[in-house]
Amino acid sequence: MQIDLRTVSIPAQRQTFDHLARRFGDKPASRYQEGSYDIQATEHLHYRPTWDPEQELYDAGITRIVMKDWYALKDPRQFYYSTYTLTRARQQDTTEANFNFVESRGLADAMPEELKAIALRVLVPLRHAAWGANMNNAFICGYGFGTAFTQPCMYHAMDNLGTAQYLSRLGLLLGDQEALEAGKASWMNDETWQPLRRYVEDCLVVRDPFELFVAQNVALDGLLYPLVYEQLVDGYLSSRGASAVAMLCQFMNDWFDETRKWVDAVMKVAAAESDENRAVLQEWTKKWSERASAALLPVVQQALGEGAGEAISEEIVAFTARLKKIGIEI
Repeated sequence: MQIDLRTVSIPAQRQTFDHLARRFGDKPASRYQEGSYDIQATEHLHYRPTWDPEQELYDAGITRIVMKDWYALKDPRQFYYSTYTLTRARQQDTTEANFNFVESRGLADAMPEELKAIALRVLVPLRHAAWGANMNNAFICGYGFGTAFTQPCMYHAMDNLGTAQYLSRLGLLLGDQEALEAGKASWMNDETWQPLRRYVEDCLVVRDPFELFVAQNVALDGLLYPLVYEQLVDGYLSSRGASAVAMLCQFMNDWFDETRKWVDAVMKVAAAESDENRAVLQEWTKKWSERASAALLPVVQQALGEGAGEAISEEIVAFTARLKKIGIEI
């Protein structure tokens, strides 16, 4: 008996899901496309919200921004659940190593007390601002439209929760439980923090999810992270002998550099959609960035003193130039 072995190629009858084939053609889709595109529920929603019967459960009309295709607001990082969690797991390993290094070698105890006090006074209350950012991005995810836009907002929400936890750990390492209690007391009662606290709490009641995106992720984060973690931590504190604080805050700098690409991509595409969109985005960005810079000034003054105004001015110039590149003039 003779057996003749040969290879037979069996073409797949379906290359991808129908909704992806309609959008991208009948070809294999990436995992990001499968996990992000055309997933938003648009029909058969059964009932309108009892708290606002004028809108659908998922309603693109809740915002002033109008898009022909909300899936144009794609994430340049192409994060879906797997790639997002793998990336953050690697960053968490690095952060854990930094905390262990600082703690095991007593770098916190070797830090000048004056610099340690500044770090605690400025950084620990910011964990409450990060919690507010978590709530705001969760709202955008819940009330925004289009999975390509809302999915990264939930990742952003969880990242801010992680930032709040890292700041809590920093407070415990440098000042124990008393530092956290003092930070909360400052956030609740200290006049220095009330403009920023009011900013965060006003954001919590913004109804338009895209305006909230601008207020939180564009304006506040766009000024807070460069001012606090670049100028104050990496610049002022590190140059004076508190480089351990920079190690503990490495995640914040890396995270901002990464997420800024996504924020800019969303703003650029939305502004390019129409002149009306661009006008609305410019209005929101101007309004909220002015409030953010005024709210951050007394915070930065705690470390930089009279130099805080100059630091704010530098960041406003850089922030304005960044927005100009994506078509937003303020």
